[in-house]
Amino acid sequence: MTEAIISLKLNGEIAQIDCSADTSLLLALRNDCQLNSPKYGCGLGECGACTVLIDGVAARSCVIPVAGVAGREVTTVEGLLRDGQVGSVQQAFIDLQAAQCGYCIAGIMMMAESLLRTNSNPTDEDIRNALSGNLCRCGAHIEIIAAVKRAAVLRLQLL
Repeated sequence: MTEAIISLKLNGEIAQIDCSADTSLLLALRNDCQLNSPKYGCGLGECGACTVLIDGVAARSCVIPVAGVAGREVTTVEGLLRDGQVGSVQQAFIDLQAAQCGYCIAGIMMMAESLLRTNSNPTDEDIRNALSGNLCRCGAHIEIIAAVKRAAVLRLQLL
């Protein structure tokens, strides 16, 4: 394993991560950048707990080597804050209390953010399809769908 300094844009700021180039992005975010929103779930890219945005598109950080995001933009839930205020997705999840244990919710929020960047008025089916790869065992699915719809409304109000 070769040590490398990987430069990227992380949550709007230039970051330099000094680690093995084949370290997963998830471990680099958590261990080297002290960002706790992406979670380790399955380690196989199947559960969605580690979802982040890479250049605005949802991606599973547990299966991407940190070297693969050199020079790119990575956004975690922490990066959705603007001027110290939560973003529309975060606010909608708070408003509707769309989380129970919270383990999967950051990944779900990042998938919702990705969806809303390409579809400003998603249907329930659009939301279910977008979130189908994010596993949640708590049973908050109805509230999660409602929160994504609420986030879409909040975004429109900001325009």
